Amino acid sequence: MSEQAAIVELDVREDLKLKNDPFHKIMDTIKSLKDGEALLLHAPFKPIPLLKVLDKKGFDHHLEQVEPKHWQVTFYKRDGGLQ
Repeated sequence: MSEQAAIVELDVREDLKLKNDPFHKIMDTIKSLKDGEALLLHAPFKPIPLLKVLDKKGFDHHLEQVEPKHWQVTFYKRDGGLQ
């Protein structure tokens, strides 16, 4: 992953707290990424199903637990990382 990557942040913790499914919001954000951009997702749990979905769509990820109910996942396009 390039150090000069542009980061697009999306925090879905409030959506999930309100019992709103953020899947479409996440996928719309992924589709809108330009070359050289990565998505930094904030979630209240480790989003294992999403990791699998985006892996199949050509995205690698970096996962970090910040606090007990705060995970950060950076998704970036595969094939040499960000372009």
